[in-house]
Amino acid sequence: MKIHEYQARQLLSDAGIPVPPGSMVETVDDAVAETERILSSGVSLVVVKAQVHAGGRGKAGFVKLVKTSEEAREAATFMLGNRMISNQTGPEGIEVKRLLVAAGVDIEKEFYLAVTLDRGRGVNTLIASSEGGVEIETVAEENPDAILKTPIDPLAGLEAFQARDIATQLGFTGRQIGQAASVMQRLAKLYGELDASLVEINPLVLTSPTEDAPEGRVMAIDAKFGFDDNALFRHKNLQEMHDPAEDNPAEARAEAAGLSYVDLDGNIGCLVNGAGLAMSTMDIVKLHGGDPANFLDVGGSATRESVTEAFRIILGDDRVKGVLVNIFGGIMKCDTIAGAIIEAAKEVGFEVPLVVRLEGTNVDAARRMLEDARNEIPTMRTATDLADAARTVCTAVG
Repeated sequence: MKIHEYQARQLLSDAGIPVPPGSMVETVDDAVAETERILSSGVSLVVVKAQVHAGGRGKAGFVKLVKTSEEAREAATFMLGNRMISNQTGPEGIEVKRLLVAAGVDIEKEFYLAVTLDRGRGVNTLIASSEGGVEIETVAEENPDAILKTPIDPLAGLEAFQARDIATQLGFTGRQIGQAASVMQRLAKLYGELDASLVEINPLVLTSPTEDAPEGRVMAIDAKFGFDDNALFRHKNLQEMHDPAEDNPAEARAEAAGLSYVDLDGNIGCLVNGAGLAMSTMDIVKLHGGDPANFLDVGGSATRESVTEAFRIILGDDRVKGVLVNIFGGIMKCDTIAGAIIEAAKEVGFEVPLVVRLEGTNVDAARRMLEDARNEIPTMRTATDLADAARTVCTAVG
């Protein structure tokens, strides 16, 4: 589960990590009022940011720095009145319903900071870079030496000497080192306490020197959090932060039906039982020149109704030009899948090529069912094995 930036900033603030003050608003008038409140506190710059679960906001024009209430009105009107289109949204863009209005800061230097699981080493890891900002992905690809990684002990956590060493390597000096190290330790602790899959501050900034802070302040001005769905039952406060409007509609529909579904960018719909087999199916589709439209694992306890719903979800995607069914029947019996295929043909209809490969429990009965229903499913073709199925569907889709 993901949350919005304004919610992530609140979690950081509650954990003692410095964050500029700000509030979430949902109307243009509220954005103007919050801007006026911040400006009246002596701040000269305010940032207005769209709250969506997608990156590329700045380049898309959905992050604006304003100095007056009229500039805030113009920025809020644009953001709430237009769909945001970036490299992470697709050409259709996404609707903006919420804005973060926050105090701006005078930035001396930007950094990147995150905690996530290093699956290769099997340990939670602090990731840091002195080259934070919107191009961090490019930095990681073109200059991997600029990315520092430190393993976090599962019992001791991120220790002070580790955090101070990383802060020094990032270029912090003097009292800045203690501030940066404190942020790192608090972020690592927060990651564990919240059962997070990712906590990210980008950018972590060093502000310009002021009379009150002659060496500057280390602050988080943008944050991203992701959580392990399997642990959310332990965090009612996080459950309440979930925004259903940001969910992929097909993925939400699949979750309600008890299906594991991930929307992808291809044109070959895949219906498989078992996560490992589903991954292998997608791999072999790619091997034969195809492009999967989804990951879909119906699992072992799926019913005919839930599998039929899976077909509805796949066929409801206009990008899908062919469907590959790959079932190795164990707990999930082949005749259940065959019945769902027939049911889906009656309710939805297969207007695109359908390739079916079945093996395992009740496979003979399933094949008879499909053969008897062949007139109802004229686009269906059967395959002898997985390689044959992948070749057939890729050829059919072209």
